[in-house]
Amino acid sequence: MDPMSSADIRSPASAKRRRRVFPTTVDALGDDALCMIFAFLDLVYLIRCSAVCKSWRTVINKLKLLQIQYHKQQQADSASVSDLSNYSEKLVNIHMEQLAMRRQRSSLHEGSVDIFQWKAHSVGFNKCRMKMGLILTGVGDEVMRLWSAESCKGLDEYQLPDRAPLIDFDFDEGKVVGLVGTRICIWRRTGTRDLFSSREGLFTRGLCMCYVDPQAVVGCEDGKARVFDMYSRKVSQIIKMHPGAISSLCFSDEQLIVSGSSLGSISISDLSSDQRVVTLDTTSSAGIKTLYLNPSSYSLFAGSSTGHASCWDLRMMRRRWEIRASPNVLYSMHHLRNDTSTLVVGGIDGVLRIVDQGSGDVLSRCIMENSSISSGSTDENRVIVRKKLATRLAEDDRIDLMPNRPPISCLAVGMQKVVTAHSDRYISVWKFGIK
Repeated sequence: MDPMSSADIRSPASAKRRRRVFPTTVDALGDDALCMIFAFLDLVYLIRCSAVCKSWRTVINKLKLLQIQYHKQQQADSASVSDLSNYSEKLVNIHMEQLAMRRQRSSLHEGSVDIFQWKAHSVGFNKCRMKMGLILTGVGDEVMRLWSAESCKGLDEYQLPDRAPLIDFDFDEGKVVGLVGTRICIWRRTGTRDLFSSREGLFTRGLCMCYVDPQAVVGCEDGKARVFDMYSRKVSQIIKMHPGAISSLCFSDEQLIVSGSSLGSISISDLSSDQRVVTLDTTSSAGIKTLYLNPSSYSLFAGSSTGHASCWDLRMMRRRWEIRASPNVLYSMHHLRNDTSTLVVGGIDGVLRIVDQGSGDVLSRCIMENSSISSGSTDENRVIVRKKLATRLAEDDRIDLMPNRPPISCLAVGMQKVVTAHSDRYISVWKFGIK
């Protein structure tokens, strides 16, 4: 071997390169070490860990940690692992989900609230999405950014092609899908970082988009919903939904398309039809600003430009309730997947409202305090995170007398947390504790 090559191999720079090629990951711990770590966690945190990846879920289920924690939760007498075999995995999972949803409702309704805020973009942005503990932000500049909801660290970014305007977006485990100008763009999150862009002019001024693999549905200014198929990379269907522009859109796993109009109507169709199937009888001509569909309860939630929130039963095609949740525009509403109890609503008045899905009652109202109580740097990119407090309002508190409430342009809900965008440069993560 050449002496210079040997020296190069022994050099610190060479060792650093080798560490980059073979990084140490959590998989190197092995099942036994993971089991010891998981044993210190309570049931809800175990549920979160089991959702991180398949390998963690396999370890937790194989060693019956979830069953053991469930058994402890029920305050049963001492039991051996063999006794736990009477609890089927399905039964345990049902009880775990019920416990998690009760904790979610309790924390949103009456738990303590801390807000972590940081600068996410150099200019104002107005959309955010949150899944799997990740936050995607954008619409306003030429990039989307991916963040950790827990650590507030920046993880990745996705550049827009040709300086075209970003209108709407969504993401899953493998890709980011965006409505960019008059086309659909797809960024691969794993493996080779490819960017696919459909041809321009595919949509007639799209205003909103929703995505359920393998289809993206775009709501357009001409009142039509255009269905883009990821496999053929073409518009597979065009469905006339409204006489006016489509202002909001949601799309279910059962291929049900629900759209709201700027004129106040709500129409429903599915991919088996090329035209709208049902138009819901709305009582107001106010424009529909936001829609959200809960597949677990067949409920559809709508927010309007006059501050009205309503709920519809999609099995009976009738309205369950309607309330005046806010004196002004409701921009966004969301809830944790599989949660049939609470709905989080935000709008132009900057108040985060927790609403009961069943009755429409406002359970709690929170606003962000103006001053920061602490700040710090989270990573090598020196993202400065400011910690703020939130105030829960009493029923008789005058919101109009409380200044400097940044409007909530978009929100997304996770387990004991809500992320909000405010049409400025900052992202806010509201973390709710247990009372």
